[in-house]
Amino acid sequence: MDNHKPMRRKKGEKSTEKANDSLKAPPPQQIHTSMASSKKTFVFNEVSTHNKTKDCWLIIEGKVYDVTPFMEDHPGGDEVLLAATGKDATSDFEDVGHSDDARGMMDKYYIGEIDRSTVPLKRVFVGKERNYNPDDTSAVIIKILQFLVPLLILALAFAVRSYTKDNSSSSA
Repeated sequence: MDNHKPMRRKKGEKSTEKANDSLKAPPPQQIHTSMASSKKTFVFNEVSTHNKTKDCWLIIEGKVYDVTPFMEDHPGGDEVLLAATGKDATSDFEDVGHSDDARGMMDKYYIGEIDRSTVPLKRVFVGKERNYNPDDTSAVIIKILQFLVPLLILALAFAVRSYTKDNSSSSA
């Protein structure tokens, strides 16, 4: 829907239409397609290194998002986003029940796809191993004493009070 009239050329002038056409932006459909095809595919190990406030990437529904610019504006705080790094955050995202507006905002943070074959099935917690021995009687005894000692002190206090009350009423 071009509303402008073609310019008339004077004799001897060269046409500039071809030069101007090359400067025109492509139609919106072409922009969207070319942007989607130029997006990168990331491996999990690369995405998981972006786990800081100043550099935060998330994996949601197989797509990679650089949410670094959104860290300060996120209604749940940056801690929520940081907790979702280093894993597939799809369930975390879905569990919150984000609005359609929030889902629409995701497009501007989209940077590519994740190679699903590189994402671990379950996040592995690497922590200090504790040797738990259910037959550790000293730990059981301590727990019982922590419960019984205050009860014994309370019973002793009531006994002393009732004894002193009985003695003071019988001597008067």
